[in-house]
Amino acid sequence: MASRKHVAVIDIGKTNAKLALVDLDTLSEIAVVTRPNRVLPGPPWPHFDLEGHWNFLLEALANFHRDHGVDVISVTTHGASAVLLDPAGNLAAPMLDYEHTGPDETAAAYDRIRPPFRETGSPRLGMGLNLGAQLHWMFATDRDLKAHTATIVTYPQYWGFRLTGVAATDVTSLGCHTDLWNPTKGCFSSLVKTLGIDGKLAPARPSADVLGPILPEIARRTGLAPDTPVHVGIHDSNASLLPYLLGRSAPFSVVSTGTWVIAMSVGGAAVTFDPDRDTLVNVNALGQPVPSARFMGGREYDLALAGAPVEPIEADMAEVLSGRIMLMPAIVNDCGPYRGRTSRWTVEEPPIGSGKRAAAVAFYLALTTATCLDLIGHDGPVIVEGPFARNRAYLAMLGAASNCPVVAARSATGTSQGAALLVTRTTPSRITDDAAIHLEADADLARYAMEWRSALV
Repeated sequence: MASRKHVAVIDIGKTNAKLALVDLDTLSEIAVVTRPNRVLPGPPWPHFDLEGHWNFLLEALANFHRDHGVDVISVTTHGASAVLLDPAGNLAAPMLDYEHTGPDETAAAYDRIRPPFRETGSPRLGMGLNLGAQLHWMFATDRDLKAHTATIVTYPQYWGFRLTGVAATDVTSLGCHTDLWNPTKGCFSSLVKTLGIDGKLAPARPSADVLGPILPEIARRTGLAPDTPVHVGIHDSNASLLPYLLGRSAPFSVVSTGTWVIAMSVGGAAVTFDPDRDTLVNVNALGQPVPSARFMGGREYDLALAGAPVEPIEADMAEVLSGRIMLMPAIVNDCGPYRGRTSRWTVEEPPIGSGKRAAAVAFYLALTTATCLDLIGHDGPVIVEGPFARNRAYLAMLGAASNCPVVAARSATGTSQGAALLVTRTTPSRITDDAAIHLEADADLARYAMEWRSALV
């Protein structure tokens, strides 16, 4: 490998679609472009704008290659998603938005056929958050769809298929509460046969494998070299985990933040999972089970601040602490460790747009994150990736509530770094050590955390 190599990372989150160009020598992002990940209304159901993303990605690839050079392509996307292809490799159906409530209509029938938690490590989730439930509902809604479907690929591999013509699934996407994977045995679950898709679901491959070179028409449209390789790709939370999995010694945990906050424990204490509290078993890029817990923290942040985010100052934090201004769970109450609870303020809620409100919301999110960490047997330092790594109030409360060192990653998008590492599989030490902010716990924060937990009863 040349000493300088540029990886173009396709990074599709639930809120935004991105293309990032990552320098492998430094894991720095040379260029990033984004577009909203819009959901189109249908028919036949709410679905993602795949063609809009495709044109955006090809144009950005061409621009990146012209300006910087692109040597290799990697992919990371949100989970709970797959694409159904017809025999010609075109869409057999639009890609369902996993937040559509359609799969709830057939929940009772699906519950009768889904494997138990002990087989899949996958909790039962609402809407389409279990990929198996999505497939079951789509096949029930469109009786011809299963016969019309030749191949099913998980979402990162859809973009790999468009680029190379090679169909695959990957172990991290299959291990993301799909009900389709057995993380202990490292193979498809019994549901694959039950659904009748064992001949349709593309082969499961390690995330770091190379699917193949780009297709000739992609090379012509973008100017990339015809032999540009494309890696299999990875689920986005596992992309955030990978730099630390390769570069740190256990025990530690990584908290990946975005629309979802995903806590993942490496080398922690053995625990009994509680699927009713959104604990689950993810599968990392090495194919290993990872105790995990999650809640929709980014969505809760947006809802609680009502579109008026501000950065709280020390005085705001001090007022929230002294006044015991507490936001209780759960704002999004159909998932997470406190699902089923109704959110409330313990005192009169601070005004929208105020620093006090922003501080209280940050504390709430950090305390919910700490609960997730407790549920998965966390031990050691906590590394925070993504937008919340820049939220000092969140980081300070997380350190106090977890009673552990908190490391705030400086990267704008740890998912892009992780996906780039599929190419080299080694992490520069400065990424996991020097490029961080270490925060100390505070007695007032710890006391607030204790009282918040007491108020839950």
